[in-house]
Amino acid sequence: MVKSLPLRSEVPTEEKWDLTSLFASSEDFEPVPEALEKEAEAFSAQFKGTLAEPASIVEMLEAYTALYEKITQAGAYASLSLSTDQSNDEAQMRASRFGSAAAKIGSNLSFVASELLELPEATLEAAIVQAPPFENYLKKLLRRKPHQLHPEAEKALAAYSATFNAPYGLYNTTKMLDMSFDNFEVGGQKYPLSYVSFEGDWEAETRTDLRRAAFTAFSDKLEEYQHTAAKTYDMELQTEKTTSDLRGYGSIFDYLLFDQEVDRSLYNRQIDLIMKELAPHMRKYAKLLQQVHGLDKMTFADLKISLDASYEPEITVEESKKYINKALAVMGPDYLEMVERSYSERWIDFAQNKGKSTGAFCSSPYGSHPYILISWTGRMNEVFVLAHELGHAGHFHNANREQNIFNARPSLYFIEAPSTMNEMLVANHLLANSDDPKFKRWVISTIVARTYYHNFVTHLLEAAYQRKVYERIDAGESVNAGILNTIKRGVLEEFWGDAVEITSGAELTWMRQPHYYMGLYPYTYSAGLTISTQVSKRILSEGQPAVDEWLDVLKAGGTKTPAELAQMAGVDITTEKPLRDTIAYIGELIDELVSLTEEIDQA
Repeated sequence: MVKSLPLRSEVPTEEKWDLTSLFASSEDFEPVPEALEKEAEAFSAQFKGTLAEPASIVEMLEAYTALYEKITQAGAYASLSLSTDQSNDEAQMRASRFGSAAAKIGSNLSFVASELLELPEATLEAAIVQAPPFENYLKKLLRRKPHQLHPEAEKALAAYSATFNAPYGLYNTTKMLDMSFDNFEVGGQKYPLSYVSFEGDWEAETRTDLRRAAFTAFSDKLEEYQHTAAKTYDMELQTEKTTSDLRGYGSIFDYLLFDQEVDRSLYNRQIDLIMKELAPHMRKYAKLLQQVHGLDKMTFADLKISLDASYEPEITVEESKKYINKALAVMGPDYLEMVERSYSERWIDFAQNKGKSTGAFCSSPYGSHPYILISWTGRMNEVFVLAHELGHAGHFHNANREQNIFNARPSLYFIEAPSTMNEMLVANHLLANSDDPKFKRWVISTIVARTYYHNFVTHLLEAAYQRKVYERIDAGESVNAGILNTIKRGVLEEFWGDAVEITSGAELTWMRQPHYYMGLYPYTYSAGLTISTQVSKRILSEGQPAVDEWLDVLKAGGTKTPAELAQMAGVDITTEKPLRDTIAYIGELIDELVSLTEEIDQA
């Protein structure tokens, strides 16, 4: 049974991550924001108005790199220490103080881009010849030239960065602090409910009456905050629209896709093909869930249940390491050393506690090691979640070592490929080591329910909803709770058809996702998984050569576009073929689940 969550102070140390590689203590961090402000002022005083020749540009960029690394690590510490307990007053103030400092720092540093873009292109090309590591930074800067504003306007916008980021902070405050869930009751017994317990346990609860009651109680609480949440989201959308217009982009989509280095056709393709061609496969999967569990009807509240929950073993953190080591062994000893360090040096926060951010993520501050947040429930599917985040860690472990801070991070379009690759490697390993039909069904259903459902359905439906929202904003309109609910319900009904009843409360799912405050992020999960599905097939069939090419992709970081990175791994994302092949593969997996279920039932 789900228990009430402990306070952060009650969690054993071994379940928490260790942030001392960033700062030895919170006391050591205290003077840092002000010190960085002064350093940025000194940097501005030294270099502003001096950028005329290649030598002065290179000198400035070298100093800028060192300063940027310090800012990145300080920002990571402020953010990470808050993410484990949003109710901690000290952590709240620390994050707020850093946000204010970062705005001042950004304002002082805005001259860098402004002055560089005022120089003749030939001067920047000469600087690239003198210092090739800055080629990527300078060429990306030149791409932005048509959208660069007057230096004073850029300085003012940078000074307002903390204000522009405020909607995301407000979203988290509402979600993690103001939203308090009461116990819900079934059959005269009360059960505890929280954001973490709903998403980590109750959604997958095998007892239908408990699962559906938890969904209703959870949705009822979301509904109480829907108007505040909608207004917060509209603030974010209007800020993005204003920025897009100010900078002269053709549409808000062009603005948000610019840094991803892909055009709108790739964005639309992911949404359109999946909505149309994956839907029939997933409806078949929903019907299979209904049949196996003997449900009177299939509702939205039932979609996260396991096909065979009785078979899913519980697993400890220590046991998870064995599975992950075996699954990722194909990546080589250096990669496995990174995995070992992540456990032994406490890079991972496993705890479940009140106030902790929901979901899972990996933060990889340059100059330090990655940090992974996860709320460990003991379910076997957590191995896939942890492998996913270790995929991000392995990506930046390699990229940060091989590239400078400006070259390390790839386009958002590609960011989920290394993470979902690890999920595929776990699945491949488990399938290769058993012929038992029940175990095979459990593994395949986990791939479908965890890897593909999460990335190709959950996030893709978010993307389809998000596109409709942005179309309204681009037309000069705004949104409120009623409009968002209508859009979300429409997308869910279009995808699931008559296979799933979209019950009351499902339309509020838009309130649960922080990705909406990160631009066009949700669709990139399916884009990354499309790439990793194809590469994982190559690794199965070709072995070491495919692994070596993939490791080269990880090391390349952000030095190439998404299409170029995918090409390095043998995947051509400029065509529909990889996506269509991946959708067909998901269909094959679901057909195999149907066959295995028939075999098991007849045994």
